[in-house]
Amino acid sequence: MLQTRRSFLATAALASAGAVIGLPASPALAANTAVRMSAPGPGTAGAIWKPLIESGIVKIPPELDLSWIQGNPGQVQLQLTAGAVDVSAYGALGVAEIAPRGSDIVIFAPSTNNHGRWIVRGDSSFKTPRDLIGKKIATQPESSDTYRQARLAGLLHGFDLKKDFEVIFGPPTSNLALFSRGDVDAVITIEPTATRLIAGGAREIAKVGDLWHAATNDPAPLLLIGYAGRRDWVEQNRVAVDALREVLIDLNRKIKAKPELIAQQHKAYGIPDNERAAIDLLPSRMADLYAVDWNQAVFANLDRQISESVKAGILPAVPTKPVYLAALAGAGQ
Repeated sequence: MLQTRRSFLATAALASAGAVIGLPASPALAANTAVRMSAPGPGTAGAIWKPLIESGIVKIPPELDLSWIQGNPGQVQLQLTAGAVDVSAYGALGVAEIAPRGSDIVIFAPSTNNHGRWIVRGDSSFKTPRDLIGKKIATQPESSDTYRQARLAGLLHGFDLKKDFEVIFGPPTSNLALFSRGDVDAVITIEPTATRLIAGGAREIAKVGDLWHAATNDPAPLLLIGYAGRRDWVEQNRVAVDALREVLIDLNRKIKAKPELIAQQHKAYGIPDNERAAIDLLPSRMADLYAVDWNQAVFANLDRQISESVKAGILPAVPTKPVYLAALAGAGQ
Protein backbone atom coordinates (compact mmCIF):
# COMPACT_ATOMS: atom_id res chain seq x y z
CA MET A 1 0.00 0.00 0.00
CA LEU A 2 1.29 3.45 -0.89
CA GLN A 3 2.11 5.63 2.06
CA THR A 4 0.11 8.87 2.20
CA ARG A 5 1.77 12.18 2.91
CA ARG A 6 -0.04 12.36 6.26
CA SER A 7 1.09 8.86 7.35
CA PHE A 8 4.62 9.62 6.18
CA LEU A 9 4.71 12.76 8.32
CA ALA A 10 3.32 10.84 11.28
CA THR A 11 6.00 8.17 10.93
CA ALA A 12 8.70 10.80 10.67
CA ALA A 13 7.37 12.53 13.75
CA LEU A 14 7.44 9.29 15.74
CA ALA A 15 11.00 8.61 14.63
CA SER A 16 12.01 12.11 15.64
CA ALA A 17 10.30 11.75 18.99
CA GLY A 18 12.07 8.46 19.57
CA ALA A 19 15.42 10.13 19.00
CA VAL A 20 14.52 12.91 21.43
CA ILE A 21 13.27 10.70 24.25
CA GLY A 22 16.14 8.25 23.79
CA LEU A 23 14.48 5.03 22.64
CA PRO A 24 16.97 2.12 22.60
CA ALA A 25 19.24 2.02 19.56
CA SER A 26 21.03 -0.96 18.15
CA PRO A 27 24.16 -1.63 20.24
CA ALA A 28 27.45 -0.62 18.67
CA LEU A 29 30.75 -2.41 18.71
CA ALA A 30 33.26 -1.12 21.19
CA ALA A 31 36.41 0.23 19.60
CA ASN A 32 39.35 -2.17 19.35
CA THR A 33 37.50 -5.25 20.59
CA ALA A 34 40.30 -7.81 20.80
CA VAL A 35 39.45 -11.39 19.81
CA ARG A 36 42.08 -14.13 20.06
CA MET A 37 41.21 -16.87 17.55
CA SER A 38 42.54 -20.41 17.28
CA ALA A 39 44.09 -20.95 13.86
CA PRO A 40 43.73 -24.62 12.81
CA GLY A 41 46.95 -25.99 11.38
CA PRO A 42 47.83 -27.80 8.14
CA GLY A 43 45.86 -30.95 7.46
CA THR A 44 42.61 -29.41 8.69
CA ALA A 45 39.68 -27.85 6.82
CA GLY A 46 40.00 -24.70 8.91
CA ALA A 47 43.57 -24.03 7.76
CA ILE A 48 42.28 -21.67 5.05
CA TRP A 49 40.24 -19.39 7.31
CA LYS A 50 43.12 -17.23 8.51
CA PRO A 51 44.71 -16.61 5.07
CA LEU A 52 41.31 -15.97 3.45
CA ILE A 53 40.24 -13.51 6.14
CA GLU A 54 43.59 -11.74 5.92
CA SER A 55 43.20 -11.56 2.13
CA GLY A 56 40.22 -9.25 2.60
CA ILE A 57 37.68 -11.60 1.00
CA VAL A 58 35.23 -10.74 3.78
CA LYS A 59 34.54 -7.41 5.38
CA ILE A 60 35.52 -7.23 9.03
CA PRO A 61 34.15 -4.43 11.21
CA PRO A 62 37.10 -2.13 11.93
CA GLU A 63 36.34 -2.36 15.64
CA LEU A 64 37.15 -6.09 15.66
CA ASP A 65 40.84 -6.71 16.33
CA LEU A 66 41.47 -10.35 15.38
CA SER A 67 44.67 -12.17 16.31
CA TRP A 68 45.51 -15.83 15.67
CA ILE A 69 47.10 -18.61 17.73
CA GLN A 70 48.06 -21.83 15.96
CA GLY A 71 46.60 -25.18 17.02
CA ASN A 72 45.57 -28.68 15.89
CA PRO A 73 42.40 -30.79 16.43
CA GLY A 74 42.12 -31.53 20.13
CA GLN A 75 44.67 -28.83 20.95
CA VAL A 76 42.46 -25.92 19.89
CA GLN A 77 39.78 -27.06 22.34
CA LEU A 78 42.31 -27.14 25.15
CA GLN A 79 43.47 -23.64 24.21
CA LEU A 80 39.94 -22.35 24.77
CA THR A 81 39.29 -24.08 28.08
CA ALA A 82 42.71 -22.93 29.32
CA GLY A 83 41.96 -19.31 28.38
CA ALA A 84 44.75 -19.05 25.80
CA VAL A 85 42.22 -17.98 23.14
CA ASP A 86 38.78 -16.36 23.14
CA VAL A 87 37.32 -18.27 20.18
CA SER A 88 38.01 -21.80 19.03
CA ALA A 89 36.40 -24.69 17.19
CA TYR A 90 34.26 -26.90 19.43
CA GLY A 91 31.60 -29.52 18.89
CA ALA A 92 28.42 -30.15 20.85
CA LEU A 93 29.68 -33.42 22.33
CA GLY A 94 32.92 -31.82 23.44
CA VAL A 95 31.11 -28.96 25.15
CA ALA A 96 28.71 -31.39 26.84
CA GLU A 97 31.52 -33.69 27.95
CA ILE A 98 33.49 -31.03 29.80
CA ALA A 99 30.49 -29.23 31.32
CA PRO A 100 30.38 -31.43 34.46
CA ARG A 101 34.06 -30.60 35.06
CA GLY A 102 33.27 -26.90 35.47
CA SER A 103 34.06 -25.66 31.96
CA ASP A 104 31.26 -23.49 30.59
CA ILE A 105 31.66 -23.25 26.80
CA VAL A 106 29.00 -22.13 24.33
CA ILE A 107 28.96 -22.46 20.53
CA PHE A 108 27.83 -19.28 18.77
CA ALA A 109 28.41 -19.88 15.04
CA PRO A 110 28.70 -22.78 12.58
CA SER A 111 32.08 -23.95 11.37
CA THR A 112 32.17 -27.27 9.50
CA ASN A 113 29.88 -30.21 8.92
CA ASN A 114 31.30 -33.62 9.70
CA HIS A 115 34.01 -34.67 7.26
CA GLY A 116 35.40 -37.73 8.99
CA ARG A 117 36.22 -40.46 6.45
CA TRP A 118 37.08 -44.13 6.95
CA ILE A 119 40.03 -44.72 4.59
CA VAL A 120 41.75 -48.01 3.70
CA ARG A 121 44.40 -48.97 1.15
CA GLY A 122 43.25 -49.44 -2.39
CA ASP A 123 44.35 -53.09 -2.47
CA SER A 124 42.86 -54.07 0.90
CA SER A 125 39.85 -56.36 1.32
CA PHE A 126 38.04 -54.08 3.80
CA LYS A 127 34.66 -52.86 2.58
CA THR A 128 32.92 -51.56 5.72
CA PRO A 129 34.02 -50.30 9.14
CA ARG A 130 32.86 -53.59 10.66
CA ASP A 131 35.50 -55.41 8.60
CA LEU A 132 38.14 -53.53 10.58
CA ILE A 133 37.07 -54.74 14.03
CA GLY A 134 40.21 -55.81 15.90
CA LYS A 135 42.47 -53.92 13.48
CA LYS A 136 44.73 -50.89 14.00
CA ILE A 137 43.16 -47.53 13.17
CA ALA A 138 44.65 -44.05 13.44
CA THR A 139 42.46 -41.05 14.10
CA GLN A 140 42.34 -37.63 15.74
CA PRO A 141 42.83 -37.27 19.53
CA GLU A 142 40.14 -38.43 21.94
CA SER A 143 39.56 -34.76 22.80
CA SER A 144 38.60 -34.03 19.18
CA ASP A 145 35.02 -33.93 17.95
CA THR A 146 36.02 -36.00 14.91
CA TYR A 147 36.69 -38.94 17.24
CA ARG A 148 33.64 -38.31 19.42
CA GLN A 149 31.26 -38.26 16.45
CA ALA A 150 32.95 -41.24 14.78
CA ARG A 151 32.50 -43.23 17.99
CA LEU A 152 28.86 -42.15 18.33
CA ALA A 153 28.07 -43.06 14.72
CA GLY A 154 29.72 -46.45 15.23
CA LEU A 155 27.76 -47.15 18.40
CA LEU A 156 24.53 -46.38 16.54
CA HIS A 157 25.54 -49.21 14.17
CA GLY A 158 26.58 -51.64 16.89
CA PHE A 159 30.37 -51.27 17.11
CA ASP A 160 32.53 -49.28 19.52
CA LEU A 161 35.77 -47.56 18.53
CA LYS A 162 36.89 -47.63 22.14
CA LYS A 163 36.49 -51.38 22.61
CA ASP A 164 36.43 -53.08 19.23
CA PHE A 165 39.51 -51.54 17.55
CA GLU A 166 43.13 -50.78 18.37
CA VAL A 167 43.07 -47.00 18.02
CA ILE A 168 46.13 -44.78 17.72
CA PHE A 169 45.53 -41.08 18.30
CA GLY A 170 47.33 -38.15 16.68
CA PRO A 171 46.97 -35.08 14.45
CA PRO A 172 46.01 -35.59 10.78
CA THR A 173 49.57 -35.21 9.49
CA SER A 174 50.82 -37.92 11.88
CA ASN A 175 47.95 -40.23 10.89
CA LEU A 176 48.87 -39.72 7.25
CA ALA A 177 52.44 -40.83 7.97
CA LEU A 178 51.29 -43.90 9.93
CA PHE A 179 48.98 -44.95 7.11
CA SER A 180 51.59 -44.35 4.42
CA ARG A 181 54.14 -46.51 6.27
CA GLY A 182 51.64 -49.33 6.72
CA ASP A 183 51.65 -49.03 10.53
CA VAL A 184 47.84 -48.98 10.65
CA ASP A 185 45.16 -50.77 8.63
CA ALA A 186 42.95 -47.70 8.24
CA VAL A 187 42.49 -44.10 9.26
CA ILE A 188 39.44 -42.12 10.27
CA THR A 189 40.65 -38.80 9.04
CA ILE A 190 39.37 -35.40 8.07
CA GLU A 191 39.73 -33.26 4.99
CA PRO A 192 41.95 -32.41 3.23
CA THR A 193 44.00 -35.40 4.43
CA ALA A 194 41.31 -37.79 3.18
CA THR A 195 41.48 -36.28 -0.30
CA ARG A 196 45.26 -36.60 -0.38
CA LEU A 197 44.92 -40.30 0.42
CA ILE A 198 42.21 -40.86 -2.18
CA ALA A 199 44.35 -39.11 -4.81
CA GLY A 200 47.15 -41.49 -3.91
CA GLY A 201 45.06 -44.59 -4.55
CA ALA A 202 43.43 -45.24 -1.16
CA ARG A 203 39.71 -46.09 -0.85
CA GLU A 204 36.99 -44.40 1.19
CA ILE A 205 34.72 -47.06 2.69
CA ALA A 206 32.48 -44.85 4.84
CA LYS A 207 31.67 -41.30 5.88
CA VAL A 208 30.84 -40.59 9.50
CA GLY A 209 28.05 -38.25 8.42
CA ASP A 210 26.47 -40.97 6.25
CA LEU A 211 26.60 -43.45 9.15
CA TRP A 212 24.83 -40.88 11.34
CA HIS A 213 22.11 -40.20 8.78
CA ALA A 214 21.51 -43.90 8.15
CA ALA A 215 21.04 -44.55 11.88
CA THR A 216 18.96 -41.49 12.79
CA ASN A 217 17.14 -40.43 9.59
CA ASP A 218 18.07 -36.89 10.63
CA PRO A 219 18.04 -34.86 7.36
CA ALA A 220 20.12 -31.97 8.73
CA PRO A 221 23.89 -31.94 8.10
CA LEU A 222 25.83 -33.37 11.03
CA LEU A 223 27.54 -30.26 12.36
CA LEU A 224 31.01 -31.31 13.44
CA ILE A 225 32.20 -28.11 15.06
CA GLY A 226 31.13 -24.53 15.57
CA TYR A 227 32.96 -21.45 16.76
CA ALA A 228 32.78 -21.29 20.52
CA GLY A 229 33.86 -19.20 23.47
CA ARG A 230 33.70 -19.33 27.23
CA ARG A 231 30.15 -18.40 28.18
CA ASP A 232 31.17 -15.47 30.41
CA TRP A 233 33.31 -14.01 27.62
CA VAL A 234 30.52 -14.46 25.06
CA GLU A 235 27.97 -12.76 27.32
CA GLN A 236 30.32 -9.86 28.02
CA ASN A 237 31.08 -9.40 24.32
CA ARG A 238 27.72 -10.19 22.71
CA VAL A 239 27.88 -7.38 20.14
CA ALA A 240 31.35 -8.47 19.02
CA VAL A 241 30.28 -12.13 19.01
CA ASP A 242 27.23 -11.40 16.84
CA ALA A 243 29.35 -9.37 14.43
CA LEU A 244 31.98 -12.11 14.29
CA ARG A 245 29.30 -14.72 13.57
CA GLU A 246 28.22 -12.82 10.47
CA VAL A 247 31.83 -12.51 9.29
CA LEU A 248 32.48 -16.24 9.71
CA ILE A 249 29.25 -17.31 8.01
CA ASP A 250 29.96 -14.90 5.17
CA LEU A 251 33.40 -16.46 4.77
CA ASN A 252 31.95 -19.97 4.51
CA ARG A 253 29.31 -18.75 2.04
CA LYS A 254 32.04 -17.33 -0.19
CA ILE A 255 33.96 -20.61 -0.05
CA LYS A 256 30.86 -22.59 -1.04
CA ALA A 257 29.98 -20.12 -3.81
CA LYS A 258 33.52 -20.17 -5.21
CA PRO A 259 34.99 -23.60 -4.40
CA GLU A 260 38.04 -22.94 -6.55
CA LEU A 261 39.26 -20.93 -3.54
CA ILE A 262 39.79 -24.27 -1.82
CA ALA A 263 42.22 -25.46 -4.48
CA GLN A 264 43.94 -22.08 -4.56
CA GLN A 265 44.65 -22.37 -0.83
CA HIS A 266 46.20 -25.84 -1.05
CA LYS A 267 49.47 -24.72 0.51
CA ALA A 268 47.62 -23.49 3.60
CA TYR A 269 46.22 -27.01 3.92
CA GLY A 270 49.78 -28.33 3.75
CA ILE A 271 49.44 -29.78 0.24
CA PRO A 272 52.49 -29.17 -1.99
CA ASP A 273 52.19 -28.06 -5.61
CA ASN A 274 53.26 -31.44 -6.94
CA GLU A 275 50.14 -33.21 -5.55
CA ARG A 276 48.09 -32.04 -8.52
CA ALA A 277 45.59 -34.91 -8.37
CA ALA A 278 44.68 -34.05 -4.79
CA ILE A 279 44.48 -30.33 -5.51
CA ASP A 280 42.08 -30.95 -8.38
CA LEU A 281 39.81 -33.05 -6.14
CA LEU A 282 39.63 -30.55 -3.28
CA PRO A 283 36.75 -28.32 -4.51
CA SER A 284 34.33 -31.18 -5.25
CA ARG A 285 35.12 -33.05 -2.03
CA MET A 286 35.28 -30.13 0.40
CA ALA A 287 32.89 -27.33 -0.60
CA ASP A 288 29.90 -28.81 1.23
CA LEU A 289 31.68 -29.23 4.54
CA TYR A 290 31.83 -25.47 5.20
CA ALA A 291 28.67 -24.80 7.22
CA VAL A 292 26.58 -21.69 6.55
CA ASP A 293 23.36 -22.31 8.52
CA TRP A 294 22.77 -21.18 12.07
CA ASN A 295 19.09 -21.77 12.71
CA GLN A 296 16.57 -23.99 14.48
CA ALA A 297 17.41 -27.02 12.32
CA VAL A 298 21.06 -26.75 13.39
CA PHE A 299 20.10 -26.35 17.04
CA ALA A 300 17.89 -29.45 16.78
CA ASN A 301 20.82 -31.37 15.27
CA LEU A 302 23.09 -30.37 18.14
CA ASP A 303 20.45 -31.41 20.67
CA ARG A 304 20.03 -34.73 18.85
CA GLN A 305 23.77 -35.40 18.97
CA ILE A 306 23.73 -34.96 22.73
CA SER A 307 20.59 -37.02 23.35
CA GLU A 308 21.90 -39.91 21.23
CA SER A 309 25.23 -39.76 23.09
CA VAL A 310 23.45 -40.00 26.42
CA LYS A 311 21.47 -43.02 25.19
CA ALA A 312 24.68 -44.62 23.85
CA GLY A 313 26.46 -44.11 27.18
CA ILE A 314 29.05 -41.65 25.87
CA LEU A 315 27.67 -38.80 27.98
CA PRO A 316 26.27 -39.23 31.51
CA ALA A 317 23.48 -36.67 31.08
CA VAL A 318 22.21 -33.77 29.01
CA PRO A 319 23.96 -30.56 30.16
CA THR A 320 21.92 -28.18 32.30
CA LYS A 321 22.72 -25.26 29.96
CA PRO A 322 22.35 -25.20 26.16
CA VAL A 323 25.64 -25.90 24.39
CA TYR A 324 24.82 -23.29 21.72
CA LEU A 325 23.82 -19.63 21.62
CA ALA A 326 20.43 -19.55 19.91
CA ALA A 327 20.99 -16.19 18.22
CA LEU A 328 19.89 -16.61 14.62
CA ALA A 329 22.21 -15.65 11.79
CA GLY A 330 21.34 -12.30 10.25
CA ALA A 331 18.93 -11.44 13.05
CA GLY A 332 20.99 -8.48 14.19
CA GLN A 333 20.93 -9.61 17.79
